[in-house]
Amino acid sequence: QVQLVESGGGLVQPGGSLRLSCAASSSIFSINVMGWYRQAPGNQRELVARIIRGGSTNYADSVKGRFTISRDNAKNTAYLQMNSLKAEDTAVYYCNVEAGFSRQFWGQGTQVTVSV
Repeated sequence: QVQLVESGGGLVQPGGSLRLSCAASSSIFSINVMGWYRQAPGNQRELVARIIRGGSTNYADSVKGRFTISRDNAKNTAYLQMNSLKAEDTAVYYCNVEAGFSRQFWGQGTQVTVSV
């Protein structure tokens, strides 16, 4: 049963933009935090951005001012708007959801490649 569906990855030139979406199934209730992590080859998975149900956000220093996370609670969907993309943003991006009863869910990952 697929519980998180990601979309929006792809190939973009440096300076370009992409928008990632993460839709959580209705079977995931009491979602507290939705976030995006990324993992580049040879690197550990790292937090990119997260948004708490009330709207508070956290960003990695490397993406502040370029990426914006948002969510639609009614649709159980989170978005990551990525602008001014750089080669170092190339990675597999994973959606993450933290829900009640200490449940945590991960998406399957979507590839973002920034290259000329």
